[in-house]
Amino acid sequence: VQLQASGGGLVQAGDSLRLSCAASQPTMNSYSMGWFRQLPGKERELVAAITSDGLTDYGNPVKGRFIVSRDKPRSTMYLQMNSLKPEDTATYYCAKTRFGGLIRSPALYHTWGLGTLVTVSS
Repeated sequence: VQLQASGGGLVQAGDSLRLSCAASQPTMNSYSMGWFRQLPGKERELVAAITSDGLTDYGNPVKGRFIVSRDKPRSTMYLQMNSLKPEDTATYYCAKTRFGGLIRSPALYHTWGLGTLVTVSS
């Protein structure tokens, strides 16, 4: 399975943006997936995780602002980002794990897409 993240760009603080993660095969629908973000020189951090059944978990900085969802017929996962802040600026990655449940550690994800850059200006 290959993952392709898209939707990043330059926005202003307070704006919204939606990222998409398309899978090359529908097998992604059987596993948990996640969104992570990373700044240069920093560790990759969890943004949101979602199980095959649609249970969700979020990193503390984005709780109440971001929403993760998945469209199984389209084998696509989304990240709706609202009320964006300059500190949300990062490269965002989508990933798939072989495990079920809500997985927070990036070390437990096995397939990664190329990142998409989100820049939020103040």
